[in-house]
Amino acid sequence: MFDRLSAKLAQVFKKLKGRGKLSPEDVNAALREVRLSLLEADVNYKVAKAFVEQIKGRAVGEEVMGSLTPAQQVIKIVHEELTRLLGGESPKLDLSGRPPIALMLVGLQGSGKTTTCAKLARRLKSQGRQPYLVPADVQRPAAIEQLKRLGEEIEVGVYPADAGQNPVAIADAAMEAAYTQGYDTVILDTAGRLHIDAPLMEELRAIREKVKPNEILLVADAMTGQDAVQVADRFNDMLKLTGVILTKVEGDARGGAALSMRAVIGKPIKFLGVGERLDALEPFHPDRLASRILGMGDVLTLIERAEAAFDKSQVKALERKIREESFTLEDFREQLRQMQKMGSLESLLEMIPGMKQIKALKNVKPDGRELKKVEAIINSMTPEERRDHTIINGSRRRRIAKGSGTSVEDVNRLLKNFAMTQKMMKQMGKAAKKGRLSFPGLF
Repeated sequence: MFDRLSAKLAQVFKKLKGRGKLSPEDVNAALREVRLSLLEADVNYKVAKAFVEQIKGRAVGEEVMGSLTPAQQVIKIVHEELTRLLGGESPKLDLSGRPPIALMLVGLQGSGKTTTCAKLARRLKSQGRQPYLVPADVQRPAAIEQLKRLGEEIEVGVYPADAGQNPVAIADAAMEAAYTQGYDTVILDTAGRLHIDAPLMEELRAIREKVKPNEILLVADAMTGQDAVQVADRFNDMLKLTGVILTKVEGDARGGAALSMRAVIGKPIKFLGVGERLDALEPFHPDRLASRILGMGDVLTLIERAEAAFDKSQVKALERKIREESFTLEDFREQLRQMQKMGSLESLLEMIPGMKQIKALKNVKPDGRELKKVEAIINSMTPEERRDHTIINGSRRRRIAKGSGTSVEDVNRLLKNFAMTQKMMKQMGKAAKKGRLSFPGLF
């Protein structure tokens, strides 16, 4: 995410750090490169210009020139201004009012609107709400069936709409059904087009007038860059949006849409779609995204993902096994499964501060298939082998490799890595017994 922009800014700041004192000329030269980097990242021209001017007003002055660490001060200012550009505070959904309240999702075809409805429903359900999905898109033949299938997957109610019904009538009837059946949040999946046209807007305005939604959220494809910003601007003019959900952010190496959206349309980005899985929807935190862009990581989001992924009872069991020095391949497999719930390895690595600056990792693209291969190898073992890997001799290794569709080399590599992990766990267990190690929070 935003790899190109991060790499360019890292180069700029590296040059600044190589100088002791900074002159106004040094700062101006760096800011010219920052501006060029933003334009190459497809940031709106006016936004990039205003952003650089804002930094310049602070950087060419006593705040930087009189500092003992001028380069760090410039980076601090850039971080603060990036956070401000992205919206400053983390925006919240408006879920106030007498239930059921409505959330209306709008956008063009192909932006991921229907899937985002399900992702949002799943998130709200995990927070204790009772969401109700409503397929009000009768234009796309498979939209109703798709939402129904997604609702079943996340175990959320879906209004039984018919493709022959009027979308406004569907929305109206769905609100009544939600009230009688005890749902508190109605999520409307509305029709999209390949482009904005008058009939589409009339339909969306009619639905808005009928259900009076708390939120009208535009679902926009981040990978379309400034096109997404222009689409948002037009939807906002016609519908008065309350916010934006940017999808496909994990594939956007530039970041132009995210950095331009708030400044151009004046509406906050409320969520980021960061993958295809139904749990891949993150609240938008301007300060955290600014840190990621500048290679500072995002530890808070990493912790939140871990807390959501790891079952507390399993964490307690792991703590006990570490203390008892009884960590087995079955435990190793379970930890890999828990990690996979947190998202791709690549997305996790970029949240760790400094990882983007490590040269050895520059071109590393962690492959989730490797984790599946490891799990397949462990699954091919007998319960006895999983509990005591030292009994796995040559013939057993050949059998395991054949059963898992891998090679003996793959099995050997896993056993070697596990032996190292087990050794580390034993050291942790001994330290815990002596009181030199505690496990607050995670363990």
